[in-house]
Amino acid sequence: MSITATLIVQMIVFLILVGFTMKYVWPPIAAALDERARKIADGLAAADKAKADLAAADKRVEAELGKTRNETAALLADAERRAQHIVEEAKGRATEEANKIIAAAKVEADQQTVRARETLREQVAGLAVKGAEQILRKEVNAGVHAELLNRLKAEL
Repeated sequence: MSITATLIVQMIVFLILVGFTMKYVWPPIAAALDERARKIADGLAAADKAKADLAAADKRVEAELGKTRNETAALLADAERRAQHIVEEAKGRATEEANKIIAAAKVEADQQTVRARETLREQVAGLAVKGAEQILRKEVNAGVHAELLNRLKAEL
């Protein structure tokens, strides 16, 4: 065979191979490549959507955190106010109790002063009677002179 015939046969075989490849082999490869490109595009779109959702979720989380911080600060301030009110109330009660105790102590002191004066008056009256006894050198009857002693107590 001549080189030209061989070349022509090789060109025919090559064209048959190209035709076979274009008809049977190339469409599934092109479909697979198109499917792969579509999946990649869908994945990229999903990633972009996920990024957007993540950004929106971050914004919602920040908003919730800010809201929670504000609520916590309000609760702390309220608790502080309540504690201050309780402390003030306790101070008021303590002051009231102290005033009551002081008043009771004053009353007790006044009563003890009155008792001490009465005791002192009785002792002074007794001493006056003893002094009068010694001056008169005779015994003075306390029953007879009770009115005199009572006047003396009242004057003292």
